[in-house]
Amino acid sequence: MQKNTKPLFFFTPKETSSLGTILIDTGISAGFPSPAEDFKEQRLSLDEELIKNKEATFFARVSGQSMINAGLNDNDLLVIDRSLEPEHNKIAVCFLDGEFTVKRLKVEEDGVWLQPENDNYKPIKITQDNQFVIWGIVTNVIKKV
Repeated sequence: MQKNTKPLFFFTPKETSSLGTILIDTGISAGFPSPAEDFKEQRLSLDEELIKNKEATFFARVSGQSMINAGLNDNDLLVIDRSLEPEHNKIAVCFLDGEFTVKRLKVEEDGVWLQPENDNYKPIKITQDNQFVIWGIVTNVIKKV
């Protein structure tokens, strides 16, 4: 493990009674502007969009750069579902030797690897000597712009 890593901070989803935020359901053009006179307006709940199993879902902030090529940057907010089964190639939050880390799971014939998505970091082979738990699967990432 990297000795200068910062801890992940976990948050549980907060119950809201909000009706949601207004959603303009026409798509926002990233090319040429489109006419706006016929847009539909409805309500959108991010809880309903991002959280499938409320009791097993947590949020955590990314700390570090090891997953930047997967689009996970320092300080992004991860949505983590603990009820999902770990699978090859999924991005998982793992507890490894006393620290939390987020990496891509590589399940191969010779064992399990935690694969970073940054060439400056080396893959981590999980052995019987490791204290290792797959804590949850990342389902979404929330970014600030």
